[in-house]
Amino acid sequence: MSVVKVIALGGVGEIGKNCTVVEQDDDIVVIDCGLAFPNEEMLGVDIVIPDFTYLVENKHRVRGVFLTHAHEDHVGGLPYLLEKIKVPVFCTEFTATLIRSKLEEKLPKDRIDLRIIKQGDKTEVGSLSVEAIRVTHSIPENSSMAVSTKHGIVLFTGDFKFDFTPVDGKLANITRFGELGREGVLLLLSDSTNVDRPGWGPSERRVTEGLRKVMVEATGRVLLTTFASNIHRMQQVYEVAAELGRKVAVVGRRMEQNLDICERMGYIKIPKGTRIRLDEFKYYPDEQIVILTTGSQGEPLSALVQMSKGEYGRMQIKSGDTLIYSARPIPGNESAIWRTINRLFEQGCRVVYDSATPIHVSGHAYQEELKMMVNLTKPYYVAPVHGEPRHQYLYRQIVTEMGFPEHRIHTLSDGVPLCLDETSTYFEDQVACGAVLVDNSGQPGVTKEILRDRYNIANEGMIALTIAINRAKGELVGEPILQSKGLHGPEGLLDKVSEVLNDALNNLSKEELRDISKVRHEASDVVRRMIQKRANLRPLVVPTVVEV
Repeated sequence: MSVVKVIALGGVGEIGKNCTVVEQDDDIVVIDCGLAFPNEEMLGVDIVIPDFTYLVENKHRVRGVFLTHAHEDHVGGLPYLLEKIKVPVFCTEFTATLIRSKLEEKLPKDRIDLRIIKQGDKTEVGSLSVEAIRVTHSIPENSSMAVSTKHGIVLFTGDFKFDFTPVDGKLANITRFGELGREGVLLLLSDSTNVDRPGWGPSERRVTEGLRKVMVEATGRVLLTTFASNIHRMQQVYEVAAELGRKVAVVGRRMEQNLDICERMGYIKIPKGTRIRLDEFKYYPDEQIVILTTGSQGEPLSALVQMSKGEYGRMQIKSGDTLIYSARPIPGNESAIWRTINRLFEQGCRVVYDSATPIHVSGHAYQEELKMMVNLTKPYYVAPVHGEPRHQYLYRQIVTEMGFPEHRIHTLSDGVPLCLDETSTYFEDQVACGAVLVDNSGQPGVTKEILRDRYNIANEGMIALTIAINRAKGELVGEPILQSKGLHGPEGLLDKVSEVLNDALNNLSKEELRDISKVRHEASDVVRRMIQKRANLRPLVVPTVVEV
């Protein structure tokens, strides 16, 4: 009997690093390959990606990666997967254009195999076929993915909302969702990010009113920060600016790249004479200037954060400026965002981050839209994805109220295969999965031990010990040297520690002093215990034994 397996390698019980495997017989397709952002405990970590061990072990069976859209939480892990396995990537033309430069920055060209698909077409990959279906979100060419299997359709909504007045005028293909419901949706994997919000989500069009209101009231320059991939928001800024006689400059390499790409492909239509270079805004009065900038998540190296610190060479914030914060904070980034906003206020900049007339709306479905997707597609089984445990719980409640029995609602966990046969479902043992941490080096694999050391250094400091030994004679050479960084304790602490350490080493026998590992262990143990006793601190202790 043929079995269909659905394995989330990321993106369930969490926000971000969306990556799901669908397998049947000897064929595997992967839906999305995203990243997540680190929490406050992941010191020095840039991004978090899924563990690709399962895909590497089964690389001969992987037929393709299908991308729902070009947001980082759905595509940002792709370079790290393609380093490990060579596999075609299927996506729309817009998504391919947006991600190509990122892939080329990290990979040789022979590792990149981007294949363009059109929404509405079916792509045959082994015994499976995948259809991309247009659905509205906050980025062009966003798709749901319908994977046809022997037992029915496994439908990924991807990130979606039902926006009936989208900025680009392209509506979700509601008719096709209804047709899928009649054809037979075996399993619906539904976005659940906004399941705690009742009603219908506001349309992107409403943001135009909010932007207009802020720009009309602003007496000086207007800055707007959003994600570099929020193409619709940039279009709205240009339209409102042109209407009010303002010029628009762009700050931020990725945002400039995306804007150039979208203008070239026709996804953004810039009113004539509205776009200027950043170095040209000095020729216009402040009340005629709008600046689009990156930094909505408080990223340390972003243009906005540097401006808030007065460290951005190309322009400075000044009293009378207005910043529109048109984004939703990613969980874990709130502190960095508020620090940036507070610094801007201190410089005399008015920051608009909340408004009765929206300056930002979510790209994810509210409760009534989630219900509409269920009613259109009529799935036999449902499973919430793209949400934390609280979202999964609330989604279960909602579909239960819609008449779904418990055995047809599944709560997925990362790495645990959901198996579907002709008559039932069941879970198998967990496959290799988890979070792989990538730091500023760009190399994945930051370990728990490294994080623990970074935590200790950040919170309690570090002590470096240098001990010189004549190994042949089994004797100490001079006294040990102690150097501290970031350690704050009682006066004379290091002198006392040095005294106790010297006594302990002098009490070692000649044979013990010839054992480098023994000396290193004894020294670090004495120092740790002494500092904990005298100062209640647990610094990282790094011993070095030098043979002379």
